[in-house]
Formats: sequence, structure tokens, C-alpha cells
Amino acid sequence: MQKTIFVVDDNDLNLTMAKEALKEQYRVMPLPSAEKMFKLMEKIKPDLILLDIYMPEMDGFDALQILKNSPYADIPVIFLTGTSDVSVEVRGFQLGVIDFITKPFSLPVLKNRIKTHLEIDEVIRERTSLLQHKTVQLQNLQNGIVYVLADMVETRDLVTGGHIERITSYLRILMEAMKAHGIYADEIAKMDLELLISSARLHDVGKITISDVILNKPGKLTSEEYEIMKTHCAQGERIIDQIVSRTEDIEFLRNAKLFAGSHHERWDSKGYPQGLEKTDIPLLGRIMAIVDVYDALVSDRPYKKAFTADEAVKIIVENAGTQFDPSIVDVFLKSKEKFEAVGR
Repeated sequence: MQKTIFVVDDNDLNLTMAKEALKEQYRVMPLPSAEKMFKLMEKIKPDLILLDIYMPEMDGFDALQILKNSPYADIPVIFLTGTSDVSVEVRGFQLGVIDFITKPFSLPVLKNRIKTHLEIDEVIRERTSLLQHKTVQLQNLQNGIVYVLADMVETRDLVTGGHIERITSYLRILMEAMKAHGIYADEIAKMDLELLISSARLHDVGKITISDVILNKPGKLTSEEYEIMKTHCAQGERIIDQIVSRTEDIEFLRNAKLFAGSHHERWDSKGYPQGLEKTDIPLLGRIMAIVDVYDALVSDRPYKKAFTADEAVKIIVENAGTQFDPSIVDVFLKSKEKFEAVGR
């Protein structure tokens, strides 16, 4: 299939020469202005653009800048120019042009430059596609390992069936609401929500180290047993650190460690394992604290019946400013219907 080339120049002679030189090998679209180029791009996406720099109304620099900030940013652009000014070349390369062809152009040079750049572009696209495929494969592998590991934890903890799936749904609801309401919006804007959702599955990974006798005790834990249970946060951090030491410190594992180590910290510093206070507690821990407690409240346990959604909301609101970050509780309250829908 023929490649499509746009030739954009306000000089009719240059347009005619370029079309005659290239028409046997390529589908050539001569265009007298950048405005007409953008209009045609609504219907046809070219494989390469030959773009004159000095044109009335919109010059090549302005057109290139618009291109590079649009869905067409991946289209390679070669500047056509009648000057050999170094500052022009510097500016062009900074904006993303791939080459310059001097006018009046030599037809063999024109053909060879276009052929070379189209071949390079094709190789880049093939390599990019392959890299994207491998990235997806690695992401699927990572997600699969996380699912299995999280499932191992949940299978051992007989009283929290479905907890992890509900937690991830609650987390998504709350973080999207926080972003919408401008609560810690700058921090959340820098986060990859899908990556966070996946890493949140490991928030209780430290429970692997807790004895079944304690983990599945049908009644209230003794003070000694409770102290052992509390170690699952630090143990979760230790497990994730072991993974990091054998792989690398990637964002996914950093998030998982924050979830694991800080979701039982309290706003008033009476939590564990470090007794952190207020915003010293990582934001991910402060968010997880609310969704984790909500799910525990609305779920049956051997030692208690499930609270209603309204009762759970009331308890969380009453603990705003003591156990929970009050700003996040405000957003949670505005999202309570969505939380309730998850548990139905």
C-alpha cells in the first residue's frame, strides 16, 4: 500500500515539482497552506509531511508546534527551507522536526531523504508495537502474581472472603471522588490509579506470617494475640522489601509497601506500627484506613454481625479527626451511596 505524503508549501512550483518527483512511489497531497493541511488531516492521516517554514498566516514553526501537541504528534515532519540559518535548524529540531531539505531541492536528494525517513519510521513503529506488547505481557504477569499472592492471603484468612475485591472497588470510588472534589488533588494527579488499584491488593500481605490460630480465631483476640496480629503491617513491608531487593524499586512496589505499612495508622497518632500522626501518615495509608474499616464494619465476622451501611458511615464520620483524616471522610460521606452499592 502506498504511503501518503503531504507537501505543504505556498509556492505552486515547489508543489508541482515535489508531486511529479514522488507520485510514482507515493500518494502525494500538495497543499498551499498549513490551514488546508490541518483541514485535510481531519479525513486523511499522512505517513510523512514536507512542510515549508516561511508561509503567510501560519508558518512552519507554528504548524509544527500544533502538530506536536495534537493526536498527530507521531507523524514525521521534514522542513523545506530556502535558508541555511543554524538558529532555524536548532529551533526546528527542538520542536520535533526530523530533517531539513534545502530549496530549490534536488529530486534525488528529496527521494532518498523521504525513503530513508519512512523506513526509519516504520522500524520505530514496529519496535514500539513490540515493546508495547511486551509491556502488556509483563503487566499481565505482574497482575497475575499479585492476584495469586493476594488470594493466598485471603484464603488463609477465612473471615474476609471477597475483602480484596471490595477494597479495590472502594478505593477507586474514593480516589476518583477526592480528585473530583479537589481533596489532595495535586498528589492524586501524579498517581497512576490502575497501578494503585493493583498494588492495593497487597495491603494485607503480611498476614501470611500470622498463625492460623490467631488469624481465624472465632472470638476476640487476647492482648498478646492482638500484638502479634498488629505485626502484619511491618511484616508486609518486610516482604515487599524482599521483593524489591531481588528485582528493583518500582512504583508498583513502593505503593504496595505504603498500603501495607500504613493502613492501620491513625490521624491522632494512636495507630500502628509507627504511631504516625495526621499528614505524616502516607496519603495511601490514610485512604486505605477508611475503605478497610468500612469493609470490616459492613461484613459479618465470627465475633460480630455486619453493620448496615448507614451504621458504618456513622461510625466513620464519628471518628473523623481521631482515627481518620477528616478531609477524606468528608469525601467518603459524599460517596456513601456508591460504597453501599458495592456491597449489595
